[in-house]
Amino acid sequence: MVLKLRQHSPSHAKTMIIAILSDIHANYQALQAVLADIDNHGRVETIYTLGDNIGYGPQPEEVVRALRARRARCVLGNHELALRSAAYFRRLNFVVQHSLELTRTLMSPDSLAFSAALPAFRIEQGCRFVHGCPPESITLYLHNPSATRLERLFAAYPEHYCFYGHTHAFGRHVSDGLTCWSEPVEIGRSRLNDRWRYINNVGSVGQPRDHKNNMAKYGLFDTSDHSLEIRALPYDVEKTVALLKKLGFHGTNASRLL
Repeated sequence: MVLKLRQHSPSHAKTMIIAILSDIHANYQALQAVLADIDNHGRVETIYTLGDNIGYGPQPEEVVRALRARRARCVLGNHELALRSAAYFRRLNFVVQHSLELTRTLMSPDSLAFSAALPAFRIEQGCRFVHGCPPESITLYLHNPSATRLERLFAAYPEHYCFYGHTHAFGRHVSDGLTCWSEPVEIGRSRLNDRWRYINNVGSVGQPRDHKNNMAKYGLFDTSDHSLEIRALPYDVEKTVALLKKLGFHGTNASRLL
């Protein structure tokens, strides 16, 4: 299938730098490092989170409160979905179920209600934000997609830029209107072609699985020059691990952070 090349480029009312965070997973120590980095940058106007703010980690209440205080624009992740869907919860493995059961005890009713009510996706700033896979899947994974699958995905929605999470790993998938391909993603800044379309994964704040290091990862997207910077930040991993052990989370949750 050949995609028609769109002749227009995404337009924006003004220059904006947006921060894109994904899969925080109740790792408040990692989130604090990211928020401090955003503050030091000084030009970030909006924070978007791509779901799974909670689950696995020991401080879901602190994470949700911090995001709400920053007026972060959040979407529903599969861990939030499990808070409101008993049918989906039953599909999850024991470790995830156990983590979510503990998570419920660590969250206020207000934070639980906020998390369960998040939208499946957002379209803002000329971008689409979704947890699993565009156009709006919360649970599907986008990992090593074929060109054929990418063609179908790009044909399913109109935005030039899409940001997704769920895999906890970097991803960049591109369409020039004729062909589709995937590119490697490195930590640092890169310029995106404003005539092409992109599906980007900036990695995970709270439980990275990118095989580079265990630092907290997030992205900064400049809507004026279409640059995307992947940031990697150290944080107090041992404090998070100690809290996981103290609260009785499964050992896998801690080992994935080390």
